[in-house]
Amino acid sequence: MGSVATPAFAGKTLDAIKSRGMLNCGVNPSLPGFAAADSQGNWTGLDVDVCKAVAATVLNDAAKVKWTPLNATQRFAVLQAGEIDILSRNTTWTLNRDASLGLHFTGTTYYDGQGFMVTKKSKITSAKSLKGATVCVQSGTTTEKNLNDYSKVNKLNIKPVVFDTQEATNKAYFAGRCQAYTTDASGLASVRNKEATNPDDHVILPDLISKEPLGPSVRRGDDEFFAIVKWVVYALIEAEEYGITQANVDQMKSSTDPVVQRILGTSEDTGKLLGLDKEWAYRAIKAVGNYGEMFERNVGPKSTLKLPRGLNNQWNKGGLMYAPPVR
Repeated sequence: MGSVATPAFAGKTLDAIKSRGMLNCGVNPSLPGFAAADSQGNWTGLDVDVCKAVAATVLNDAAKVKWTPLNATQRFAVLQAGEIDILSRNTTWTLNRDASLGLHFTGTTYYDGQGFMVTKKSKITSAKSLKGATVCVQSGTTTEKNLNDYSKVNKLNIKPVVFDTQEATNKAYFAGRCQAYTTDASGLASVRNKEATNPDDHVILPDLISKEPLGPSVRRGDDEFFAIVKWVVYALIEAEEYGITQANVDQMKSSTDPVVQRILGTSEDTGKLLGLDKEWAYRAIKAVGNYGEMFERNVGPKSTLKLPRGLNNQWNKGGLMYAPPVR
């Protein structure tokens, strides 16, 4: 479909980020693979890379990010209050959150589902065997609601043991206060890898009891910034589809493929529609690599989390990662 393109004006969030010279990003305090800081205060993870890519795009420097660690209960209020520009914190996109919290989800960066972790010695092999079991869960999450729904539907009479923070939930499970721990399957893999004395003593059950599309969100009321964050993520997904990587992005500038030329800004200037320059996507890819590289480095089979690509594969490889075209 054809349409007449008009340049965008920047929008108040982008203006504020540029004038302070820093992107304010809300992340999980400690969920290795998604967001965690080392002893020097260097943050890494899939959710962290999203903010680095946005910072590279709008400030020309992936390091210009102020990290705000947030627990599940605080996260939305801090975004609403304007203390952060973007919430990139393993957060599930639901109707309730999308329609009532004054925020917009910008897309899905990790397709997940809620699972259960038990000790190997418990010999539990299925979530349906958790009849009357005590299950550790964090409050203020979709996880808590899903657990209650699942228990009710399957008449399991599960007894939730609820904690305010992830740290407290982790401690309680590993101290043996609950027979199982429930959260997103990716979160369970992260917790097992980081907290267990011996990760092999704990099993993540095969059952997933929910859909958990995780992704970044921004405040409502600034369509320009909403579009920027959305399209940065889409550009990273489309870069993978067209074979543009962190290592070859400079060479790819001489590509004759019209799609590659558009993404990298060597033909038409898509940046002006977002209030950015034509190399907006090039900078994001140069900073963090394409989506597949982000996945592989942080959570994939070769990372410490060893999560399969699964649903997070490209659409043409049996997954759900499908970006609208950058054109």
